[in-house]
Amino acid sequence: MSFFNKMFASVGIGAAKVDTKLERDIVAPGEEVRGIVVIQGGKTEQSIDAIYLTLNTTYIKESDDKKYTKTGQVDKFKLTEPFIIRANERREIPISFRLPSDTPLTLGKTKVWVSTGLDIKNAVDPSDKDFIRVVPNHLMESVLNAVSDLGFRLRETECEEAPYKMRRRLPFVQEFEFVPITGAFRGRLDELELVFFPTSSEQLEIMMQVDRRARGIGSLFAEALNMDETNVRLHVTSADIPTMQQKIHSVIKRYS
Repeated sequence: MSFFNKMFASVGIGAAKVDTKLERDIVAPGEEVRGIVVIQGGKTEQSIDAIYLTLNTTYIKESDDKKYTKTGQVDKFKLTEPFIIRANERREIPISFRLPSDTPLTLGKTKVWVSTGLDIKNAVDPSDKDFIRVVPNHLMESVLNAVSDLGFRLRETECEEAPYKMRRRLPFVQEFEFVPITGAFRGRLDELELVFFPTSSEQLEIMMQVDRRARGIGSLFAEALNMDETNVRLHVTSADIPTMQQKIHSVIKRYS
């Protein structure tokens, strides 16, 4: 092996390249993602310790009264054991993984992407980045449709660092912020915030924050102290889909 080829490969010149090709780029949480990873050998033989795939998004983190964007890893998959890729060799590896049920939806500013990398000792890590569109599964869609049919409009969707009491597997949550524009809750609520905690594709825990609109001196005082907000936990399953709108309406009405 040429000394210069080895040196160039270590800094990424003429080194192996990786490219992931997914069967589809629109997927719902809990669904299977399939595709192939293509490894194209470079100008010299290289030893690959592993091929790994990471599922990523970004979220807002606050520190010292400042907000900044941080990359969050939703999941990581090891695809291969160590192997050698020869010069100019092309190798295709089938991949299959299930999108975690708590993967954020790509609504608003939220983006989700798959990064595929080669673990190569003493070398630049060649990687590939593929964006995917994460859509609601049937249960999430039922909840979002029910809230919309009750007269709410989705104002903002954002992933934010989760308080410790709300933290589950991931260090962040995705918050859906709605405002009432028509219907029974217009004039009664300032906003409605939802956070999903899926336990499976058939079960969903919802953290709901009902923010009541100030009415009168007492309500204004409560609003100033943030006492006008009520946090509610709600569990729904696929069996609730036919009556989802009524179920959510009764919860909001109880606390509005």
